[in-house]
Amino acid sequence: MESSRARRGRARTSRRRPLLCTALTTVAVLGATAGGTVYVKAQARPGTVAVSSSSATPSASASASGPGRGEMSVETVAAPEKDDDALPASALDSVTVPGDAAVSVAVLDLDSGDGATYGSGTFDTASIVKVDILATLLLQAQDADRHLTAAEKSYATAMIENSDNDSASALWRIIGKAEGLDAANERFGLTDTAGGDDMLWGLTQTTAADQLTLLQQVFGDDSELSEASRTYVQGLMGRIAADQRWGVSAAADGSSWALKNGWLARSTTGLWDINSIGRVTVDGHDCLVAVVSNGNATQAAGISLVEQVARAAVSSFRGDGASASAPTSTSTSASASSSATE
Repeated sequence: MESSRARRGRARTSRRRPLLCTALTTVAVLGATAGGTVYVKAQARPGTVAVSSSSATPSASASASGPGRGEMSVETVAAPEKDDDALPASALDSVTVPGDAAVSVAVLDLDSGDGATYGSGTFDTASIVKVDILATLLLQAQDADRHLTAAEKSYATAMIENSDNDSASALWRIIGKAEGLDAANERFGLTDTAGGDDMLWGLTQTTAADQLTLLQQVFGDDSELSEASRTYVQGLMGRIAADQRWGVSAAADGSSWALKNGWLARSTTGLWDINSIGRVTVDGHDCLVAVVSNGNATQAAGISLVEQVARAAVSSFRGDGASASAPTSTSTSASASSSATE
């Protein structure tokens, strides 16, 4: 029998997503490379909002034990670009993607409204879906004109700050599993994301571009979420446990950042899916960044790849010429825990 995800996937094929959601209004294809990268010049819509963040430096070393065990799989996205400054393929080509790994990145400068993506394909979310679960819960609470219960707040804190899977499962049930998530995502503008079957929330399918759209809902003013709801999610994403402060934060200048990571060793292949989404501040510019990857030989290798891609994409997008593989000034040991949710 056909799975509910397959049915949802078929239903979504008829819908076309606007590039980078509401932030971009006009897109002109400037060219393409043999590797599938597409250059796009994007023009910002007036009223694009600015958000702040910077980052703690992440480390590529991580262990596979602990409370967050349970993430999923990924692949590559098509690349939009801000004229000469937006994500040239050469910048990402400087990052070596080893073996069977695949990676995709999407970036949005909240000050200018310019955005870019690189790579193509859909990926399993792993624990980055926890941001989507919380956003869905908050949207449903708004619709019901109620506050979160004490239990829901406790689950939300553990789910985001510590990537606790039991808490995520509790909230997944409360929102109505995939059906609830998908309904909220239609309102959020995520057109290429489908919730995982039954309790397999970590196997939700998504794209880097959709994750950027979700980040706009969390960090932007033009959102289905109220200011109070956005502030609540931002606060939790800014207090991630010390051992999980890796990922897109590698692209930031300072110590102010907001992020959520996802990781999973796939039981079928033994390869790792490593994802990271969040907000960073670079040279005074606030950027949203989403990086998804799969097929990594180890967790440490996946973290290193995600961090290199985040730095390369943001530095190229900002036009500062920074090296993609340049080490960050500090290093945090990333002890990742994830309970298998396959």
